[in-house]
Amino acid sequence: MKINKNDTFPNVEFRVLVDGSPKVVSSSELFNEKKVLLVGVPGAFTPTCSNDHLPGFLKNYNEFKKRGIDQIFFVAINDPFVMAEWGKLFGKNEIKFLSDCNNDFLEKSGLELDLSSIGLGKRLSRFVMVIEKGLITNFFDEKGGELEVSKAENVLSNL
Repeated sequence: MKINKNDTFPNVEFRVLVDGSPKVVSSSELFNEKKVLLVGVPGAFTPTCSNDHLPGFLKNYNEFKKRGIDQIFFVAINDPFVMAEWGKLFGKNEIKFLSDCNNDFLEKSGLELDLSSIGLGKRLSRFVMVIEKGLITNFFDEKGGELEVSKAENVLSNL
């Protein structure tokens, strides 16, 4: 079953890199007391994600903060080492990078994109969720890997 607007965000575990080691962090720890954006991408270092999707959120980070967003998170199936290195590629920034390397969120959300035909396997589809204190209050779902509704500029104009 696919997750939707007005659903409670599922209790899942992500991985992050802390002092060079992977650490488990729960979705409730990250999202329950804040208003956040969770941006799902098929893969770190992939052309659309790196060249078109993430840069818009970096460029508009301060505008999101002005509109009440406490934190922006990017999540992908990649391991936490890859996600950390992807974040470093863009220099010092305030965006947090989460790994769903065990597919916990993928399985509970239904936001799956099968890229097996090009050797990438099952990935998260592209989306942006606005999560307020654990509730999904807005959802910009590409329903695949395209990049239109989940562009930073579109999300910003709909907050």
